[in-house]
Amino acid sequence: MRITELSGLSYPTVRGVIDRYERDGVATVKPTIRGRQGGNGRHLTGEQERLVRQIICGKRPEQLKMEFTLWNRAAVIQLIERECEIRLSVRSVGNYLKRWGFTPQKPTKKAYGQRPEAVKNWLDNEYPAIEQRASRPRALRFIGATRQRW
Repeated sequence: MRITELSGLSYPTVRGVIDRYERDGVATVKPTIRGRQGGNGRHLTGEQERLVRQIICGKRPEQLKMEFTLWNRAAVIQLIERECEIRLSVRSVGNYLKRWGFTPQKPTKKAYGQRPEAVKNWLDNEYPAIEQRASRPRALRFIGATRQRW
């Protein structure tokens, strides 16, 4: 009864441990690791995980003739289905991606019609002139503007 008071365990639990100790020895009383073992309950094998990670790191979905431009969970679901013939839920794929160290990223926005050489020319030639005009005193800017009109 003293053990139940100190440990907070019920009497039947304490009595069962004492009986096991007397019958089988100390090895049966030692605490064991509880819970699921690492990797238990996964749908993909270690080799399949390596394959999928390698594909994600090495290629874009469009290179694999997929309808996606960036890797997202839907694209990874389709990839796993195609390569491993396993259908996973969105949540499972999200867990795999998190475990592999992939995090959601915002794509960088870039105009499709942008011409880098035109942007460089504007930054090198036209922008300094605009900046120079803005730095002149207000009276001079006004005088310069009226002269340019005439």
